[in-house]
Amino acid sequence: MTGIGELAIAQPLLILAILAVLLASAGWMVERDRPALARSLRKSGYLGMLATGLLLVGQLAYTAEKSDADLLLNARPALTVEGRETVVPMASDGHFWVEAKVNGKPQEFLIDTGATVTGLSGPAAAATGIKVDPAGVAYEVNTANGAIWVNKATAARLEFGNIRVLNLEVSIPRDIDEKTNVIGMNLLSQLASWRVEGDRLILVPKG
Repeated sequence: MTGIGELAIAQPLLILAILAVLLASAGWMVERDRPALARSLRKSGYLGMLATGLLLVGQLAYTAEKSDADLLLNARPALTVEGRETVVPMASDGHFWVEAKVNGKPQEFLIDTGATVTGLSGPAAAATGIKVDPAGVAYEVNTANGAIWVNKATAARLEFGNIRVLNLEVSIPRDIDEKTNVIGMNLLSQLASWRVEGDRLILVPKG
């Protein structure tokens, strides 16, 4: 009974469909002996099937709409290059995100003017060929999630839009499952200028 109860909780529409089919089948089985009861059972079974179908369609529509809404809310608009300027539109979460190439490998970054040093997660560092000496000296940095310990490393090349920075110092978190890559002030300070205009971050490289 426990298994049936768990199934009823997990798949209520399936249970409803099975019950509807059983009712309709029972109606046909007693047709000869009790025609009035048979009609009632069949009617209940058919109504149950109809209700199951309508509920299933509604559930699928709700799931599709919710998925579309999630995609829309989490959409991150692509940057554009306008003349000498790289323009990054604000995402729906209120932050500026870019897809940058680190040593030729694409990674998603949050541009954080409050971060001193550009940071890569452990998986991102591994994917882009940046090696960290586990025995190297670690230092503490403050983030939005509190203080963490990081190792220093170097990205041979980081580029997005018309921005290209060579031999950039990056920090790699130690002993935490940090997923977000951050472009910090040590990259932004190498630009000719940067500014926020409304919902756009405008970056201008030197030269």
